Amino acid sequence: MKPQILQLNPILIPEINEKLASLYTVHKFFQVADQEAWLREHGASIDAAITGGHTGISRAMLEQLPGIKVVAVNGVGTDAVDLAYCRSRGVPVTATLGALTEDVADLAIGLLIAACRNLCAGDRFVRDGQWELHPQPSAIPLARRFSGMRVGIVGMGRVGRAVAVRAAAFGCSISYTDLRPMDDIAHRFVANLVDLARDVDALVLCAAADKAEGIVDAAVLEALGPRGFLVNVARGRLVNEADLTEALFAGRIAGAGLDVFVDEPRVPPTLRRSDSVTLQAHRASATWETRTAMGEMVLAGIAQALAGERPTMSLTT
Repeated sequence: MKPQILQLNPILIPEINEKLASLYTVHKFFQVADQEAWLREHGASIDAAITGGHTGISRAMLEQLPGIKVVAVNGVGTDAVDLAYCRSRGVPVTATLGALTEDVADLAIGLLIAACRNLCAGDRFVRDGQWELHPQPSAIPLARRFSGMRVGIVGMGRVGRAVAVRAAAFGCSISYTDLRPMDDIAHRFVANLVDLARDVDALVLCAAADKAEGIVDAAVLEALGPRGFLVNVARGRLVNEADLTEALFAGRIAGAGLDVFVDEPRVPPTLRRSDSVTLQAHRASATWETRTAMGEMVLAGIAQALAGERPTMSLTT
């Protein structure tokens, strides 16, 4: 009999789904109508769970899975997983650490360039036929150059370092803040976030910061200033969205590029209406290459745990 897998989120890569189906009996929980009844009837037979970083898995659900041997997070976020409870039960929690780095860094730079150069507003200007009606160059406001900007990075982990490499290739000077200075990084460390914002043209949020909330507030945005840009590819809750909205509409910052939000998928209408904001639907890792690599890491973690081994990417044991 094949091991039983509870899958809480869809996986979009056909090859990964095929491998899962060939090795395990996969129960697609996201398709179950009465989930509570299903857990009562089948929970005891589950050997492993696959979930996403945003969905996670609740303690209440874990308590209904007495035989679970591993929780495999198809992502890097573990905010929605009770790691302490899993640790107390000896259940490893794996994540796809490192697989997302390059794509997230790429999108961070893409969002910053899009915000600086008003790419989305320019796209709409052409698509809506406005260029034909207003062919004069002054119809579109001048944009801002990205090359040579002073870039501040919040969180100098894997993604922050990858963003720094890319920004440096554009001739940008790099400063950063984190819990402490990094001995192996030559870029300038600034301990205080307000001070960092005051000294840069663009602030890029890359911190995992699972417990932090609203650290980019009115004071930080005021320090960033009317020519400054904010990019967030980290956690939506790191930004006080009310303060950000007010700063954008009052012209206290120049623009923003956002891939993550406080209450996804609900994005404040005021942000959706702003031409100075470039928006994405939490898709920093959404490439075939990265999602395939993530799926392979999920498969590896499950196989290791079910074989009685410590998963390579375990966060709890």
